[in-house]
Amino acid sequence: MGEEYFPEVKKEETMDKTVIDKTVIETKQRPWLMPFLLGSVLGLLFGLGGMRVSTRNNVASQQIEDTSQTAQAANLAPTMTVTTTPVKSSRIIRTLNTRGSIAARNLIPVLPQANNLQVKEVRVKQGDFVKQGQVMAVLDDSLLQEQIRQAKADVESQQAEVASRNADLASQQAALESAKANVAANQAIVKQRLADVAQAKARLADVERNFQRNQKLAGEGAISTRELDSSTTDLATAREAVRLAEANVQTARANVISAQASISSSRAGILSAQAKIKSAQANVRSSQARVQQLRTQLGQTIVRAPVSGIVAEMLARVGDVTGIPPQTQVATTVGGTQKLFSIISDGALELQAEVPDTQLARVKVGNSAKVISGANNGVQLEGKVSSIEPLVNNKRAAIVKIDLPATNELKPGMFARAEINTNSTLGLAVPKKALLYQSDGNAIVFTLSEEEKVRSQKIEVGESMDDGNVEIKSGLQAGDRVVVSGAGYLKDGDKVRVVEVGSKK
Repeated sequence: MGEEYFPEVKKEETMDKTVIDKTVIETKQRPWLMPFLLGSVLGLLFGLGGMRVSTRNNVASQQIEDTSQTAQAANLAPTMTVTTTPVKSSRIIRTLNTRGSIAARNLIPVLPQANNLQVKEVRVKQGDFVKQGQVMAVLDDSLLQEQIRQAKADVESQQAEVASRNADLASQQAALESAKANVAANQAIVKQRLADVAQAKARLADVERNFQRNQKLAGEGAISTRELDSSTTDLATAREAVRLAEANVQTARANVISAQASISSSRAGILSAQAKIKSAQANVRSSQARVQQLRTQLGQTIVRAPVSGIVAEMLARVGDVTGIPPQTQVATTVGGTQKLFSIISDGALELQAEVPDTQLARVKVGNSAKVISGANNGVQLEGKVSSIEPLVNNKRAAIVKIDLPATNELKPGMFARAEINTNSTLGLAVPKKALLYQSDGNAIVFTLSEEEKVRSQKIEVGESMDDGNVEIKSGLQAGDRVVVSGAGYLKDGDKVRVVEVGSKK
């Protein structure tokens, strides 16, 4: 204790010294006063000493009491106001971080349907949005127009050939009818000749009977030799008549056979004429088909968009000949045909991300994913795993394709990252704002005791969640209260005034 704490005592000491000095002077002048004054001075000194000790004790007591009250006041006054929240159980979504390139989900090649034609016009450019059926290019159709004219001339020539063959058929059919009529007439003649033969044979029989009778009578001398000769002549005549009648039958039958042969010939001619007609008609149809084909190709000189989407590639140039790729575009053929354009169907994109083979088992088709542009972290899209390629490349990784919604922020070939949601589990979570990262990379939070005092707690951090919370793998238990706002200004043992998250201060 310094002297500044006892100003009254110092004044008393000064006064005591003055009294003693004055008493000594008076004693020298009056010696008989010495005993009396000595007793008075001693009494006065003892009194003042008691007062001085008492004063010192009172000041010390007051100082101790003030210090105690200051310490008590310090223990009762909070240093600052904070917000807290309890550690809660939450569903933790596990993610797999990967990266890859943006690509067209469905890149449609636009091929020329007519080859060996020169590109006359190009009506779109790379990056344009086209609708299905929109004209993208026009090919030169002058060669096709000439081919169509020639094909039409061939059709007319073949049609004339058909008419000629039809005339031949009609002629053969008429010949057939004539031959049939000849057969019928000759068959009638045969019948007539057969009747003549029968009549001649009947007359021969009469003549033979008459000859035999006359021969008998002549033998008997009943008739003359002249009458017998007459009968002999009649017999020879009758026999000749039968022979001639039978010969006429054979001739008539031969005429029937000849007429029947004419029928067969006419029928063969008809079949031949019909075959030639069919051939001519086939040639007409072929020529007509050629005309139709050329007309179709004429329509194909208008190159239209097969689907709606964005023009990703424009390979066609005015003057190029379809089907013959320029030297600089040898690698742009599809199925041997030089493509003119390629379209991103409906503008749909995907991220082709590489996933190590050791992590493939975690990824399933249908998993949701967050895709973040490598050029701008602010561009974040929600996608879904659409397919997993079955082959692993030389980097021991497989390509996982993530479908993306339509966007103008990403382009094919751009780099992007992905956070694939693989599965979910129950765990503990606190707000990210409650975490304080230390220089060694570890994180702590301040927990609140029942005495409204804070204590730092080291934790192990897990997955970050979209709702602003973060998983706590170890260091906390469900129900623990952690400081959210104001944690950065605290130290162990600080007493705080608490406002729960969501309440009004």
